[in-house]
Amino acid sequence: MKSSRMHRCIEWAKTHWHTIRKFVVVLFVALVAVLLGVAVFHVEWGDVLAAIQQLPATTLVMAGSITVASYFLYSCFDLLGKRYTQHGLAWWRSMMVGCISYAFTMNMGAPVGGIGLRMRLYTKQGLSPGVVARIMGFSIATNWMGYVLLAGIVFALGKVQLPADWELGNGALRLIGIGMVLAVLAYVLLCAFSRVRTWTVHGHNIELPSLPLALAQLTIAMLNWALMGAVIYVLLQQKVEYPVVLGALLISAVAGVITHIPGALGVLEGVFIALLASPDLPRFEVLGAILVYRAVYYLIPLLLTGTWYLVAEARINGPKAA
Repeated sequence: MKSSRMHRCIEWAKTHWHTIRKFVVVLFVALVAVLLGVAVFHVEWGDVLAAIQQLPATTLVMAGSITVASYFLYSCFDLLGKRYTQHGLAWWRSMMVGCISYAFTMNMGAPVGGIGLRMRLYTKQGLSPGVVARIMGFSIATNWMGYVLLAGIVFALGKVQLPADWELGNGALRLIGIGMVLAVLAYVLLCAFSRVRTWTVHGHNIELPSLPLALAQLTIAMLNWALMGAVIYVLLQQKVEYPVVLGALLISAVAGVITHIPGALGVLEGVFIALLASPDLPRFEVLGAILVYRAVYYLIPLLLTGTWYLVAEARINGPKAA
């Protein structure tokens, strides 16, 4: 009796899964909105604005310069994708697509920037959807391989101290870090010594990159994540050790992916306040630095690359089917 009732429930859930998923997503977003609203009323906004106004101009210039370097490095992901796929598009066109897609990804999520804009700009310039898919996959792998290695090192060295009320303890975080480093090491060894270089997964061929290309992936991606942390470190005016700031950024990145909120809006701020706020560094100073970071690293690049995209869209005369 219980078995048949459970079977009917499972069948009903399968039939209405699309509606259930929509309801759960709306409920989750509503919950996040409520939590953000509560947080807003508990923030000393006058102190936050004062902290922002007190940031020296040299600090802002330095943060902006590091941001430019970071976007340049990320655009190199698509240069590596060019080498990986051997497509004939000019190097500067590949970097243009990488830079534009990165700004949109940071603000609107991967479906818009990492997938939608890349597919649009590349196919309009003559690349086939299959080649574009390989570039996108390679870029995503590059970004997260570098993340896993850098985060693994930071976590394994114990540079991040989690709050006492977090269920995941510091010891467990260090073990996770060691596991992450070992996983990347296995990837590098696979690229170096594997005799099988291609696998077919759901009809798609996945080709293992060469060892030099894999090392380039890790180096560029790690440097990019490190520069992102450096922007926040500068905006915090070096009041917190750089490895601690970097660790907080790496944790917030995972939290942002889990919540599926574009730009990790609210998540980034919450993680940094939880990990860095202290009597010596009040939470309004932390929040002020993160808000400026959003302006410098997210919004200004979006405005610039958005204009660049409109110009490129108008000037590139590609296939009509794009």
